[in-house]
Amino acid sequence: MPTRKQAVSGLRIADVAKMANVAPITVSRVLNQPEQVKEATRNRVLKVIEETGFVPNQNAGALASNRSRLVAVLVPMLTNPIFSDTFQAIAEQLAANGYQVLLGISGYEAVQEQELLDVILSRRPDGIILTGTVHTEPSRKRLRATGVPVVETWDISDAPIDMLVGFSHEEVGRSVAHHLFNQGYRHFALLSVDDPRGKLRAQEFMHTLQAHGVTDIVHHCFSGLPALEQGREGLTRILAADNTPRVVVCTSDTLAHGVLTEAASRHLSVPEQLSVFGFGDMNFAAHTFPPLSTVRIDGKRLGQLAATALLRRLKEGNYDTVNDDIGFTLVDRLSTCQQTPHG
Repeated sequence: MPTRKQAVSGLRIADVAKMANVAPITVSRVLNQPEQVKEATRNRVLKVIEETGFVPNQNAGALASNRSRLVAVLVPMLTNPIFSDTFQAIAEQLAANGYQVLLGISGYEAVQEQELLDVILSRRPDGIILTGTVHTEPSRKRLRATGVPVVETWDISDAPIDMLVGFSHEEVGRSVAHHLFNQGYRHFALLSVDDPRGKLRAQEFMHTLQAHGVTDIVHHCFSGLPALEQGREGLTRILAADNTPRVVVCTSDTLAHGVLTEAASRHLSVPEQLSVFGFGDMNFAAHTFPPLSTVRIDGKRLGQLAATALLRRLKEGNYDTVNDDIGFTLVDRLSTCQQTPHG
């Protein structure tokens, strides 16, 4: 029998089946639905595949079954641990069910996402998982017209394209505002970036405080992806305009980390002179100095629920409405906790 170093050129499924003494359909099942094949038979087929270096023709299989076994997952960025945790959970669950993942980095611009979707749809994916619910109208129309199962994540909406797994960013903004106001804070600053979900949190945060009579909210918004240097610059701007102590609320833990860094460089005591609140509970948030108060989102669970919803559609033809709100948790750590909050 040929070894991997002597891989057979042009080997077909029928050839592998003959070498393994099984039917061609068994080889196909080993490749696409291994759980349906007895372990001993599966191992015999896999041994032949390994020894011959056989590579299945995925395009031919896709044409025969009308399935590509490909799922596209679009995230704004991978440098944010929240999105990478979600993507990892999605990829692991899909891979365990025989699907390959095509990763797309969409940024925070709906037009950029539209251009990426044009390319992805040409690959005929079996499903698409998107980040957010803000899309161009051409993207919405095309996704609905193709009939490809879609799961939107990281937000909730009254008019989803198809399936939805997320949480309310407006509710996050309201909850953070109420939480800090009830702790006794009255003098606020807000640092944000111009991503659509961060904007929702920031707007609702300010509206809620205004309803409490707090109107002098200092707000600085940065363009692009959140970065530590933006947090440092943001605190620099705040202190240049007004040295009054305050709580600085950030729409990203990355910005908040920058605020803590700049505060340390200026020998400002946190939380005694300056309090800081973030969003995301990233893997560094509990280990900053002091540990960062923030909003925790279970990105791994979100990814698992999104993958489960898509797989139920693909494998079972389940068309039940999926509109899961996973919620969030406010996490108080030492960057805001103090016995007598300042104004």
